[in-house]
Amino acid sequence: MRYAVIIAGGPGRRLWPASRQDKPKQLIRLIDGKCLLEIALERLSGLFPPELTLVVTSASYSEQVCQCFAPLPAENVIGEPEGRDTANAIALAAEIVAGRAGDDATMAVFTADHVITPAEEFRRCVGLACEVAEKNPASLVTFGIRPKWAHTGLGYIHCGEKLREGVHRVLGFKEKPDHHQARVYYEGGGYFWNSGMFVWRVAAIREAMRRFLPASATALAPISEAVSAGQDISGLLNEIYPRLPKISIDYAVMENAEDVLMVELPCRWLDVGSWPALDDVIKLDDDGNALVANRAALIDSSHNIVYADDDHLVGVVGMDDCIVVHTPDATLVCKKSDSQRLKELVDLIGRRFGPGYL
Repeated sequence: MRYAVIIAGGPGRRLWPASRQDKPKQLIRLIDGKCLLEIALERLSGLFPPELTLVVTSASYSEQVCQCFAPLPAENVIGEPEGRDTANAIALAAEIVAGRAGDDATMAVFTADHVITPAEEFRRCVGLACEVAEKNPASLVTFGIRPKWAHTGLGYIHCGEKLREGVHRVLGFKEKPDHHQARVYYEGGGYFWNSGMFVWRVAAIREAMRRFLPASATALAPISEAVSAGQDISGLLNEIYPRLPKISIDYAVMENAEDVLMVELPCRWLDVGSWPALDDVIKLDDDGNALVANRAALIDSSHNIVYADDDHLVGVVGMDDCIVVHTPDATLVCKKSDSQRLKELVDLIGRRFGPGYL
């Protein structure tokens, strides 16, 4: 049996003020009236039915997640009491799948905040990765994207032996490099961007957690038994989660595992983690403006990003390369070139005006 797990975690400050603590970026309707999580779920159509798809998110977002994709059963939305990073989210999902389907099930883990096209090619690669994981039950399988430039904001996968077309043995994981090292990776070949998506047998990831993150594995072990018995696990999670070490799956497991394989993902793969990223994922007007607003009027303005989450009218005159974002209680205006300073701005707003604006 094959299960899909989508990790839909924190809010993402680089999309403030649309993204807040009570509404994360993956639930903002950014592309054709759809949110990123909805698009991620639709992308799995034909591979994993909704009843075999889990979404691990913050407990405070559970209701919004249920509303964003009607076919997803409410019991498949798994609310974490607090964020403890991706290693624990994945370990929790593994225990739930083990409780439902046993250790022999295949578990595929996906992100909720990327645009991946074409969907047909993505599904082909996921099917291949499932096949590879099932034929190599002790292996952990990841997806790599061939670098398009010397990116310093992503981790890299170092590949070795080619096992079959599109499948490689992994020699190691490299963290986000400086510019010089990124150029070495990009120009040298054999290195792929780390997608943060995985496929494995449930038994393999549970064993890896026991080896490399034993505190979490031990603490979460009762979850599978409770799920198998049909019990509500919310009380258990409230008890367990504060004790878990906060750590990512890459640091905790992938960098330490010896038997890792990679499936190449020859797709357009875009992280919608900041406002300028919208230039690459939505249709632009004749002046290169990205408009996510029901009512917007622009004069002598080009290459801007305009967002409004209601029918508020946004007017722009004589501005280029700027970001204008309107929400009911906050408005952002900044140059695209300064968008990386949004975290700094949000910190200032929190200190000056309190957590209600975060």
